[in-house]
Amino acid sequence: MGESLSLTGRAAVVTGAGAGLGRAEALSLAEAGAAVVVNDMGEAAHRVAEEIVAAGGQAIAVTGDVSDWSLGGRLVEASLEAFGSFDILVNNAGIIRDKMIFNLTESDWDDVIRVHLKGHAATSHAAAVHWRQASKAAGGPVYGRIVNTSSEAFLFGSAGQPNYSAAKAGITALTLSTAQGLARYGVTANAICPRARTAMTAEAFGEADATTGLDPLAPERVGTLVSYLASPASAEITGQVFVVYGKMVALMAAPKVENRFDAAGSAFTVEELDQQLSPYFTGRGPYETYAAYSIAELEKVALAVD
Repeated sequence: MGESLSLTGRAAVVTGAGAGLGRAEALSLAEAGAAVVVNDMGEAAHRVAEEIVAAGGQAIAVTGDVSDWSLGGRLVEASLEAFGSFDILVNNAGIIRDKMIFNLTESDWDDVIRVHLKGHAATSHAAAVHWRQASKAAGGPVYGRIVNTSSEAFLFGSAGQPNYSAAKAGITALTLSTAQGLARYGVTANAICPRARTAMTAEAFGEADATTGLDPLAPERVGTLVSYLASPASAEITGQVFVVYGKMVALMAAPKVENRFDAAGSAFTVEELDQQLSPYFTGRGPYETYAAYSIAELEKVALAVD
């Protein structure tokens, strides 16, 4: 592994790393040389940490709920105490409470927003505090990488996931804000929209076909991108959103202005809005919305794994 891709001497925190995507990400970071703080709610965190150590790596487990604001600080401190540094934050922890908007309960909403969005914010805050102080002490930029987990649900606006879609949209905006706010300290922040076969997505993707080699939706495919984004080689990549699954990584473009409508005078009247907007939208297709439905075309390539 080239020096620019090696994570030897670096320390990473991965949330929700007891299984699925988080576990794959933790293992990939460890394989690249990083020492890993494995976070999850229960015993699974210890099992993954033990798995990394058994393979010759360095890891510790810190259990706790990411939506507990104080856990972010504890994760950073644990990394510093165990490994002498804290360089990489991978936010993966999340839950789902899938409901259509008319069936959504207050707890369905609060639980998903709390774990996903607040959880990302809590750890990002703690990491940012550490890196800002370290940069000031060093008198210049330091090494810092944040990889957040968004989702195609935010790009589409999943009908059965209003809470999850909203949380992931918030995580994307949080990532952009973090990237801007920490750039001066040498820290990058990016978001990934992964598609992988895990316990959380079992109903959506079903079982893998074990006869065809590495599953196109294997979490390991996502772990490879996370390891790259955590590496020195990715220093100029920040504020970006990647879709990743199968044999594909797709970089999403920023939203663009489709059209502009201007009032003839100093302000619109409702009649003038009707004159300009109504004809423009007449006959517009159901998929011609702000949702990025064109991303569905990627599937033809992404899942065509040899």
